[in-house]
Amino acid sequence: MQPFRGTYDQLPQLMRRHQYIIDKIRAVAITYGFEEMATPLFEYATVFNHTLGDTSDIVTKEMFAFPDRHGDLLALRPEGTAGIMRAVLSNKLVQQTPLKFFYTGPMFRYERPQKGRTRQFHQVGVEFIGEANPLADVEVIALAWQALKALGLEQSLTLEINTLGDTESRDAYRAALVSYFERHKGSLSEDSLIRLEKNPLRILDSKAAEDQEIKKGAPLMETYLNASSKEFFERVLVGLQALKIPYTLNPHLVRGLDYYCHTAFEITATGLGAQNTLLAGGRYDGLSTQMGGPSLPSVGWAAGIERLELVIPEIPAGVRPVSIVPLGIEAEEMALPLAFSLRDQGIPVDMIYEGGLKARLKQANKVNARYALIFGSDELAQKQILVKDLDLGTQIAVNVSKVSEHLKSIL
Repeated sequence: MQPFRGTYDQLPQLMRRHQYIIDKIRAVAITYGFEEMATPLFEYATVFNHTLGDTSDIVTKEMFAFPDRHGDLLALRPEGTAGIMRAVLSNKLVQQTPLKFFYTGPMFRYERPQKGRTRQFHQVGVEFIGEANPLADVEVIALAWQALKALGLEQSLTLEINTLGDTESRDAYRAALVSYFERHKGSLSEDSLIRLEKNPLRILDSKAAEDQEIKKGAPLMETYLNASSKEFFERVLVGLQALKIPYTLNPHLVRGLDYYCHTAFEITATGLGAQNTLLAGGRYDGLSTQMGGPSLPSVGWAAGIERLELVIPEIPAGVRPVSIVPLGIEAEEMALPLAFSLRDQGIPVDMIYEGGLKARLKQANKVNARYALIFGSDELAQKQILVKDLDLGTQIAVNVSKVSEHLKSIL
């Protein structure tokens, strides 16, 4: 029996890589004052329907939605931001803003599986909630850049950034896009025709072949920015320059949902082909009001862990255990309390019970043990344990009472 298409098992070697990524990013997030939180794996579907938009691919094609026994429509979370904002509102945290949250966990989207993209996938992300200052945008971008740098990726990264402007600027741009795309209705894809009526900015995200040439001639956002929007974006860019974080202006980088505004950014990496985005984020000042709450200007980003697993360098080897090799019943009776004592002192131990000495040492090498503790009745009679260096092939006899002290000195 195989796992469901688009899901996979995280066996120990992959799990170590997965956890290494989370630990590295979490450590950087802590230095920026972000605290970890988690939301449920499923929510009322309205949390995502109302925020992601009825025309988004996530809602129309990709969301795992199902009724519960009472007929309420639930959904496995397809992304993290909406659930975190719901948590802020339902837990009455509004008066405690600004809030800085770090999160990680599985997300679910019913889409065609491909390299670095699965139906159950994992994200790590941050949300800076309740802060309108453009320096908050700089801070979350800097956090992202340093986190990816901590993973050894700095040399292969490109930060692309754009501005969506404020509501006034966005409304003017939307009108210009509608006017432009209306003249090309006969050539647009079916999905883009639907978006033209409900969310024309999302046409700029279209991957349909028939839309590509049309998109190239579309008006650019920068033409419709008012003075305050230009000033906001300029402060973000000046902040990045002060931190010496390189960036590329990408006027085609947009967010189709109405609650997004001002800064939009992505960090891409070489070696992933067309699906090369590692991390994406932006400012979403309108999300809280769209969910029925007060105005909470916010900014954040999320990164796909599966994508990161494909591009990070080899991770350091895990902690190597000490293998205990008891030979005979008397030795086995002593092995358990010895292992318990060593583990209690923070020394990882792997017990090997079966087979001859040669087979057990082979098993010790298989689990990548650094040392093997070998003892039978003869060693116990002399109150000694043989400590074998599995890398060098050498061994010495150590008094039973000195074993933990000796291991601590050589590990």
